[in-house]
Amino acid sequence: MVNKGHLLPYSRKRFGQHFLRDRLTIRKIIESMRFENSGLVVEIGPGRGALTTPLVECCSQLHLIEIDRDLVNILSEKYADNAAVTVHQGDALQFDYSRLVEPSRSKLMIVGNLPYNISTPLLIRLLSCSEVIREMVFMVQREIAERLTANPGYRNYGRLTVNVGRSFLVKTLFEVGPEVFSPVPKVHSSVIRLSPRVKPLGPVVDTVLFANVVRDAFSQRRKTLRNSLKHYEAEAILIRLGIDPQLRAERLSIEQFAELVSELGR
Repeated sequence: MVNKGHLLPYSRKRFGQHFLRDRLTIRKIIESMRFENSGLVVEIGPGRGALTTPLVECCSQLHLIEIDRDLVNILSEKYADNAAVTVHQGDALQFDYSRLVEPSRSKLMIVGNLPYNISTPLLIRLLSCSEVIREMVFMVQREIAERLTANPGYRNYGRLTVNVGRSFLVKTLFEVGPEVFSPVPKVHSSVIRLSPRVKPLGPVVDTVLFANVVRDAFSQRRKTLRNSLKHYEAEAILIRLGIDPQLRAERLSIEQFAELVSELGR
């Protein structure tokens, strides 16, 4: 039985929960968020509410998305008298974010200490609703931040870099040590900001084809583009675009990927 009057003294491994407990880190996250008059904020994975309480003071509408039913009960009771807070029990990977903006037509500021096991699929999921997002500030595993901000030709540059970087400008704000969490994880973290680009990098392309081509190009990193994209018959197009088919995927910029997909889609 859950005692709803107290915070849960544990995390559930199946949800990848590591609860943020350091007040200085929480303050730095809040200070890094660029709030606007609309004040429509979504917190993913609020957990015990460490970040939630200061957020309530900074926005006019706060939506909490939490998958753990026990934590949902605690959050619902804690903010029962606050009309500005809405608690949603559900999976952030399946949540319909666009429905939150329909009443006010305001774009979303999304924030969260993301569980390590959903960071990558969640970022890919959020690409599909980038038109309703104003900005995102996330705590992620440092390795994820390094991948998101990598440049072509570097080891960390890959599928995630290209897919997210085409639609979002990503910046690492500060690093976070494992000691600020309970339980203490075995990895370091980073706080990042993702701001939607005015328009995606490169020409307009079919998003499904873009995702598939990028996936296949990076599926076996040691393969050349000639081999990894063989079933697209891409070699002639690569040559026409001035791209050496003997290059590996990590050597292509996001714009070059978009140009390639644009030609493949003709």
